[in-house]
Amino acid sequence: MAVLDTVWQSVLEGFFMFWGTLWALVLGFTLSGAVQAFVSRREMQKAMGDHRPATVVRTGLLGAASSSCSYAAAALAKSLFQRGADFTTAMVFMLASTNLVVELGIVLWLLAGWQFALAEFVGGAIMIALFVLAAPRVFPAAELEGARARLAERAAAQGRPEEADAAEQHGTGLWARIRSAAGWADAAGYAVSDATMLRRELIIGYLVAGLLAVAVPPAVYSAVFFPGHGLLTDAWDALVGPLVAFASFVCSIGNVPLAAALYRGGLGFGGTVAFVFADLIAFPLVAVYAKLYGRRIAVRLFLAFWAVMSVAGLATDLLFRGLGIPAPARPAEIVPARFEWNYTTWLNLAAIAVAAVLYWLYRRRDRLGTATRYAKDPVCGMQVEKAHAPATAAHNGHTYWFCSDRCHEKFAAGPDRYTRDPGSEPMAAHTHAHAAVDPVCGMDVDPENLGGGTFAHDGTQYAFCSTGCRDAFTARPQQYAGGSGN
Repeated sequence: MAVLDTVWQSVLEGFFMFWGTLWALVLGFTLSGAVQAFVSRREMQKAMGDHRPATVVRTGLLGAASSSCSYAAAALAKSLFQRGADFTTAMVFMLASTNLVVELGIVLWLLAGWQFALAEFVGGAIMIALFVLAAPRVFPAAELEGARARLAERAAAQGRPEEADAAEQHGTGLWARIRSAAGWADAAGYAVSDATMLRRELIIGYLVAGLLAVAVPPAVYSAVFFPGHGLLTDAWDALVGPLVAFASFVCSIGNVPLAAALYRGGLGFGGTVAFVFADLIAFPLVAVYAKLYGRRIAVRLFLAFWAVMSVAGLATDLLFRGLGIPAPARPAEIVPARFEWNYTTWLNLAAIAVAAVLYWLYRRRDRLGTATRYAKDPVCGMQVEKAHAPATAAHNGHTYWFCSDRCHEKFAAGPDRYTRDPGSEPMAAHTHAHAAVDPVCGMDVDPENLGGGTFAHDGTQYAFCSTGCRDAFTARPQQYAGGSGN
């Protein structure tokens, strides 16, 4: 009975952590979805050709606006690097998009204190500056160019030429997209899909945090975090924090409730900051880096990230002390484990209403004419723009698009596991009765709005979503002919 009571109290603690941050999560997913729908990837790519200070600052701001799942951020950074972005700057984008984000700061504030929200941005800037200084000395230019060449060869072998963004294909500017219902339907699709994709991380993060807050005795924390030894303890915690993140397998925003529980248990302020930053070195992500860039670069990336995250966490702690900013008191409880009629309840009710509107827009994408440009990753549930999908696969006569190579590999290892769900297949292989299919990228094309026109080959008329796909087809028609046409 004592064990069951502990489990129940842990679940309650995790649930009320979720309840206390629900409105912040909805706000964050909404902002993230809007940025993904409205900001041009091509413009981001153009802004990242070097790692000069102005470029790094601009990239950091773009990354902060493009908040994302750690796996999706890694895939986008890979894509930017493959298409010509500087490696250091692409990694800065990844660091910023998973750490310098609004929802992360708000959730940190709610669960651990405003000092942690401030430390996220101050420490994040320190971490990025340290990485920019270290990267040219850690990553040899020859190895990076070799990695870029391998990525380009893989993309060419899969027949995926670079495409323009959906807004550019249809000649629609940023402000026109923002004012359109179709643009917000796209944003809603990203928001709903991101929430679906991160549900595992969020559930595990809140449940484990509840367990740490309720079930782990103080003696365990004392043995691990080595308290009471001044600067030596601070340095130890900053080193250990990222290693705990590496072993936890929880990344993205799911590690924030874990950070709050670890701080309550005794992890130092700087160590907790370093733990929050270290979602990009969770073990599954390190394995992804090895597959993308090779083992040598992956090992160097892990060590470089670990070093700058630890140093940034410790430096932020010492800076705050020097400025007289006190670390927040360790709370007796992270959140009240009960419902209360307060501002959090009102904000959550408003967030639930916003979420309902987003879901309504998401369900109306077919009517608004945006659904054919996107697919739903059958593995993680993320919305993927077909023309920019890092990977695709064909199974049982349908084409599936993926947010990252990791999801593609999981699908390839057992496709039937992911295609039995009837909710995923229509998104992955949806076509309209009067739509054509671009034979190069597989994108559904409205015959009344052909971004790339048509081209006749061997008596068959083919339609294209963009001039890039048409040019790729005309250069090598035998490679693509016989796929789809009118």
